[in-house]
Amino acid sequence: MKRFAALTGLAAAIGLASMSVNAADYQAGKDYKVLSNPEKITDDVIIVREFFWYGCPHCYNLDPYLQQWAKTKDKDVAFFKTPAALNPVWEANARGFYAAQLLGYEDKTHDALFKTIHEGGKKLFDQDSLSKWYASQGVDRKKFNSLYNSFAVGTKIGRSKEGAKRYQLTGVPAVVVQGKYVVTGEGPQVVKVVDYLVDKVRAEKQ
Repeated sequence: MKRFAALTGLAAAIGLASMSVNAADYQAGKDYKVLSNPEKITDDVIIVREFFWYGCPHCYNLDPYLQQWAKTKDKDVAFFKTPAALNPVWEANARGFYAAQLLGYEDKTHDALFKTIHEGGKKLFDQDSLSKWYASQGVDRKKFNSLYNSFAVGTKIGRSKEGAKRYQLTGVPAVVVQGKYVVTGEGPQVVKVVDYLVDKVRAEKQ
C-alpha cells in the first residue's frame, strides 16, 4: 500500500502494509497507529478527520469510499475533510479548497477537482490555474482570489498545519480518529478500520 509523502512534494512513499479483513485481526502498529500524545477531545461526538491532497492518486482512490462512508456513518460521528498543507504545492490546493468552502462550493467542487486532475490530466496546483478552474464551476473568480490569501483562509491553513504536526503526519491520505488513531491506505479496508476504531472510542468513553 502506498501513500503520498509530503517531504518530496510529488513523490509517492511506501505506507503501511495491507490491512486485515477481519476486525478481530486489526492491530495497532499494523493496521493503524496510536499516537503517543493524543489530542484531548471532550465533545460528545467522535471526530474523524481526513487529510488529503488533490494531486495524490491514493487520496483520489480513497475518496469514494470515504464519501460513501460519510453518508452512512452513525449520528455520533462527525467527519471533516482537511486539505493537507505540508508544502507550498499542497498549500495552494488547500487554499483553493477553503476559499471554495467559504463561498459555499465545497460539495459541488470537491469530487470534480479530483476527477479533473486524475481523469482529465490537468495540473491545477497554483492560484491562477485554480481560480480559473473554480470559476468554470460557477465560483466568482474575483471573490475566490480575494479569499485565497485572506486571513480567514490563512487561519484554516494554520489549523491544518498544526493538526498534521500534532498527529505526526508525513504523508497522505491519512484518516485520524478522535485525535488518537491514524489510519493510512487507499482501499475499502480503510473505512472498515475507521469503523473499528470508532467503536473502540465508544468503548473507551464508557
